[in-house]
Amino acid sequence: MVSISPLQAIMWTFRRSERDVVNLYNSLSPVMQLATGGDMLNFGYWEGARDPIDAQRRLCSLVGDIAGLASAKMLVDVGSGLGAPAAEWRAAHGSEIVCVNINKEQLLLSAKPDGISFVNATSTALPFSDRSADRIVALESAQHFRPLERFIAESRRILKDDGILVMALPVMKKGDGHMKAVTRLGILSFTWSSEHYGLEYVKSAVAGGGFAIDDIRHIGHQVYEPLTDYYVKNRQALRENILKEYSSFIEGVLYRSLLKMKDASEKCIIDYVIIKALRLEPL
Repeated sequence: MVSISPLQAIMWTFRRSERDVVNLYNSLSPVMQLATGGDMLNFGYWEGARDPIDAQRRLCSLVGDIAGLASAKMLVDVGSGLGAPAAEWRAAHGSEIVCVNINKEQLLLSAKPDGISFVNATSTALPFSDRSADRIVALESAQHFRPLERFIAESRRILKDDGILVMALPVMKKGDGHMKAVTRLGILSFTWSSEHYGLEYVKSAVAGGGFAIDDIRHIGHQVYEPLTDYYVKNRQALRENILKEYSSFIEGVLYRSLLKMKDASEKCIIDYVIIKALRLEPL
């Protein structure tokens, strides 16, 4: 049985260091694996999806299409989780992929198919030479990168002149700052333990980091609300799976968090965006 103390949750929420993010994922990633039966750690894109794994694959496919992976020789996947999205992209497009993850435990657990390599590093100090990558993707990970501007600067450094950066991430509709976000999100501010970046802040950081924003897809209503509806509809079976490793308290917190997430999406407090940015040459 996985044990999570209230103090841990407080530290994850308010300190939010890289070590806290690692501990958060090590403690809670199995919840998603138990609920979905797979190794993808994202909310999924639910338009036309049958179940969580289908939704997660659709999100990977959408991100891959937006990033133009079909024409990419070398992709850097920053915040790669357990490597499942990289495996999908490798199978679909044949790109060489380097998965970057600060979490050593996740790297050890990741499948290692041909054509995919793994590096233990932070998003703000990417261990690649200048102009060495065609694409950089951060799939549901950039919400944890701090400072975000440093990740964007590193992305610009290692991308080739025609390189593309794609980030898929949850955002606040308004950049109110972390403490005000807590009051607006309620329980979700504790269980969605990220930086709670505002959309305008993210756009400003990308543009100020030497990129031109080429496309922004707003898909929050195809992410949060159908995900919650699926869980509510199938809660009994999902709860039984989760209780194999977690207490009923944790499942209850998850359930209430999902309800709040749907409410926040319907009220346009939060969104989920996919941002495609093109590397610019300096003036």
